[in-house]
Amino acid sequence: MCRSIKTLRNAEVPATEEEIRAAALQFARKVSGYRKPSKVNEEAFERAVEEVTRTTQLLLNELKQAK
Repeated sequence: MCRSIKTLRNAEVPATEEEIRAAALQFARKVSGYRKPSKVNEEAFERAVEEVTRTTQLLLNELKQAK
């Protein structure tokens, strides 16, 4: 679905906060169909990006522990 999102799980070099947020932003853009949402949808879009960022960080943290 989101071919431009790079794989973030790498035991040697952990993903940065910026990389995780960029992936979340790409995901939200793909799902919503918006490159930049309208003013009326901006708050919901940003909230979704933050939630996907947080959830992605949790996932990466747990995958590291399951070595």
